[in-house]
Amino acid sequence: MAAPPTEIGPRRAMVLAAGLGTRMRPLTDTMPKPLVKVAGKPLVDHVLDRLAEAGVERAVVNVHHFADQMQKHLAHRKQPQIVISDERGLLLGTGGGVRKALPELGDAPFFHINSDTIWIDGVKPNLARLAEAFDPPTTDGLLLLAPTAGSIGYSGRGDFAMTADGLLRMRAEQEVAPFVYAGAAILSPALFKGAPEGELSLTTLFEKATQTRRLHGLRLEGVWMHVGTPAAIALAETAIKASTT
Repeated sequence: MAAPPTEIGPRRAMVLAAGLGTRMRPLTDTMPKPLVKVAGKPLVDHVLDRLAEAGVERAVVNVHHFADQMQKHLAHRKQPQIVISDERGLLLGTGGGVRKALPELGDAPFFHINSDTIWIDGVKPNLARLAEAFDPPTTDGLLLLAPTAGSIGYSGRGDFAMTADGLLRMRAEQEVAPFVYAGAAILSPALFKGAPEGELSLTTLFEKATQTRRLHGLRLEGVWMHVGTPAAIALAETAIKASTT
């Protein structure tokens, strides 16, 4: 049975689902990565189910790679309501896709989630924890962070260092940072103020927000799984099975 919706937090969300998923080939030669199944459920449905449980009423989903498959799959969703942001003509990147969708997201802070991120919650859902921790007067972005070491399927060098009070610093080029962005956040529309139209990386906006001390982090409670390749699917399914037994 699904948990009751949280009483606080954003009611709208942006779900990034337009990427090419090249590292997930050959599966993504015939389908978009968000429709790749993990534990019997497409990745995008893991994300949308979590958003529904968090009380999100409207989710904007951008599409590009195998866009028709995505639209057909999402047409059955009732909760949250799905709004398609069509990027068939030009892939806008992680930041540009959000900027294009801002009219549908409104003026309030919103959840921002990669369609291929998946995790096992701790005692309290991590989206509810993000909602409780987000402080609009001091924050343009609150990112959910997982440990660089120990996250299932991840072998990179991390993304951020974090101070005791949650302020973030981008990883230096040769550094190994203690935290990796887990692909879920609450963002304010203010983060995109002055951002140019067209292709844009969200990392550029994150870096700008660190310079103004308005980018914060929250450590994920539970286990994050980086499902970036076909081989990582089995690792994630083993972890999910272990968490339910």
